[in-house]
Amino acid sequence: MASLKKIGIIGAGQMGAGIAQVAAVAGYDVRLSDVEQSRSDKGVSGVEKRLARLVDNGKMDDKLRDKALARIAPVEGLKALGECDLVIEAATENESIKHAIFKELCTTLNPDALLASNTSSISITRLASQTDRPEKFVGIHFMNPVPVMKLVEVIRGIATADQTFQAAKKFAEALGKTVTVAEDYPAFIVNRILLPMINEAIFTLYEGVGTVEAIDTGMKLGANHPMGPLELADFIGLDTCLSIMQVLYDGLADSKYRPCPLLVKYVEAGWLGRKAGRGFYDYSGDKPVPTR
Repeated sequence: MASLKKIGIIGAGQMGAGIAQVAAVAGYDVRLSDVEQSRSDKGVSGVEKRLARLVDNGKMDDKLRDKALARIAPVEGLKALGECDLVIEAATENESIKHAIFKELCTTLNPDALLASNTSSISITRLASQTDRPEKFVGIHFMNPVPVMKLVEVIRGIATADQTFQAAKKFAEALGKTVTVAEDYPAFIVNRILLPMINEAIFTLYEGVGTVEAIDTGMKLGANHPMGPLELADFIGLDTCLSIMQVLYDGLADSKYRPCPLLVKYVEAGWLGRKAGRGFYDYSGDKPVPTR
C-alpha cells in the first residue's frame, strides 16, 4: 500500500468527484481529470460544497476539510495522470468510450501503475484486454453516492494478478469501505439484482398495473425500501439503467433481462432522471411530480 500515493480519476461527474472526495479525505493525493478543465473544476467545487456541509453538521473539522481539498488537483485530459500509482476510470457507462480512454491513457501512464474501472456492469476481462497491462487491471465499483455508501465491489478479470487484486481491496478498505468480491459476470452482484427489479417496476408501470406514485409507495411502505424503484431509477440515471440492462440482456441471453420498452422511450426522449430535470418524475418545481 505504501506505493499507492497518487490516485488519478477519469471523469469528474457525480461518481468521479465522489471517489476523489473519499480518497482525499483518506490521505491520498488526487488528480481529477475530465475532457475540459471546467468540468474538472466543477467536480472539485462539488466536493468543496459537500465537505462544507459536513463541517456545518459537525461531522468534520475545518483542518481535515482544508487538507482534503488541498490534495485534489483538477486537471484536463489524461496526460496529467502519467505519474499516478492508480488510475480509476469513472466515465460514462459506454464500452467504446472506455476503450478509447484506456488506449490513450496507456501511452502516458508509468509502467508500474495499476488501472481500475468503476464500471457498474461491463466485463473487466474485456476492458483489460484493451490495455497494455491486463494483469494490472481490476474492477473497483463504488456505489452512488460514493461518500455515503459503504460498499465497494472489487472484481478481478481473468488476467488480473493477485497482487493487483489485493492492492485494490486494501485501497478500498483504506477509504473506510466494506469490500465485497464479485466474479466477472455481467453487472456483478448489486446491479445483477437491483436493475432487474427496477426494470420490472417500469414494466409494472408500462402495463398499467400501477401509477408511478403507487409503485414507489408500495415498495417503500410494503418492502421497507428507502426509495421507490422509479425514484431510484431517476437518481441513478435512466440512461445508465438502460445500459446495464442491455449488458445483462446481451451477456446472459435471457429474456428476463429485456429492457422495458418504456425505459427505452424515456431515454430516447432525453428524460434521463434527476440530472435532466425529468424522468419518471418532473423535478422543475419545489416537489417532484410523477410524469405518468
